[in-house]
Amino acid sequence: MTFTTHTGNRGLVLEEQLIFEQGQPGRTGVDLPEPKGTKSRLGGLDRDGDVGLPGLSEPQVVRHFTRLSQKNYGIDAGFFPLGSCTMKHNPRLNEKVARLPGLADLHPMQPESTVQGALELIDQCAHWLLVLTGMPAVSMSPAAGAQGELCGMMAIRAALDARGENRRRVLVPESAHGTNPATAAACGFTVDSIPATEDGRVDLAAFEAKLGDDVAGIMLTNPNTCGLFERDVRKIADLVHEAGGYFYCDGANFNAIVGRVRPADLGIDAMHINLHKTFSTPHGGGGPGSGPVVFSEALAPFAPIPYVVKKGDGFHLVETADEEDGMKPFGRLKGFHGQMGMFIRALTYMKSHGADGLRQASGDAVLNANYLLARLKDKLSVAFPGYCMHEALFDDGFLKDTGVSTLDLAKAIIDEGFHPMTMYFPLVVHGALLIEPTETETKESIDQFCDAILSLVAKAESGDAEFFKNAPYLTPRRRLDETAAARKPVLRWKPETA
Repeated sequence: MTFTTHTGNRGLVLEEQLIFEQGQPGRTGVDLPEPKGTKSRLGGLDRDGDVGLPGLSEPQVVRHFTRLSQKNYGIDAGFFPLGSCTMKHNPRLNEKVARLPGLADLHPMQPESTVQGALELIDQCAHWLLVLTGMPAVSMSPAAGAQGELCGMMAIRAALDARGENRRRVLVPESAHGTNPATAAACGFTVDSIPATEDGRVDLAAFEAKLGDDVAGIMLTNPNTCGLFERDVRKIADLVHEAGGYFYCDGANFNAIVGRVRPADLGIDAMHINLHKTFSTPHGGGGPGSGPVVFSEALAPFAPIPYVVKKGDGFHLVETADEEDGMKPFGRLKGFHGQMGMFIRALTYMKSHGADGLRQASGDAVLNANYLLARLKDKLSVAFPGYCMHEALFDDGFLKDTGVSTLDLAKAIIDEGFHPMTMYFPLVVHGALLIEPTETETKESIDQFCDAILSLVAKAESGDAEFFKNAPYLTPRRRLDETAAARKPVLRWKPETA
């Protein structure tokens, strides 16, 4: 029997109308007097119709947004095992520092003399990134990982153009992040895919066979999207350099190797760093992100403007290409210098942990992932043999002949109180389940998640496929037609007509 209520509420999980559906004409939470002694400056263009905004009282507004916040699942609510995304805990110390007077109220148009502390903070954050990566230069301005990729590939194109070489082919492994080939194409390169070996790594022989004098470089994720370290990474770097190309590394998974491996020692020429993945600044819901890019000596001259330099007793923001000898920046990526709030949070995280703490965090992330792998590998089908890095990858082989799909299992996990793992990615693994516990999850929370997964697998094996097809049962909304939602999204509310 399906139990329903008159209100649509499910206990204290309340049914919530759209804010427009709740609004009533003329209702308001404020009472402002008409301005006196002023003349309209609209030149007769005054609005004569309704603005179309909802009218609500203050309690209605408070309740609406409070209820919406309770429906949202975030890292503060529970285990968030999205693989490839590194949903780290965001320490409250970071938030406290970001809200300090003098930091929280900065304005990007302030005179340089009034923001010396902010410029010094950016410089310090950049210094930490350079030390941790071993690279000589960094651009702090990219707004997120995808823009960081764009930054790195634009620098590579600028370097090739400066050499007078029309190299336009970029090699991209099958296990790379999906934005990698898109970024290469956006920069005018053609993408040439490299297959993976049976153990989930770049096929070195296939890579070597694709090298030529038209190759601009390689875009490689390391640790890769299968949660594995590319053991031939140094050989790959040497080969691409011998062929005259550059090595771009997607640094989205840097959280697994911070303090243990320096990208410069791997022969990398450019790598973006997701501050919102590796250094605990918030992300999700569209931002804010931050994706600084570190550069090798070969690409450093082509890094974009602006960048901070120290001159005498103060800091200076270099805004034009001719201010520094030898620099040939390809241009500017965004309006100002970057996500200041994220720089503050990242530097707070790095300084509060120290070098030893960052090293421990990366080690704990790998330990947690391998513990989860050990708990699940006897019942779930492991995609590739051996230990993993920061995330464990499974295929859907364990669901064969059960009538249950990866999506069905993920929907049932919601009823257990967990956000589902990353599904169907990477594409090289059929029905993929990519799980990343990060370093801050306790053994108890990982055990609880694993126990829930194992109980659902047992239920699938028992033949109760119908249960999974109708999951989730306990959410404010039941299973949606996600294909229709993607193809025919309803993005605008329209009032009912009488």
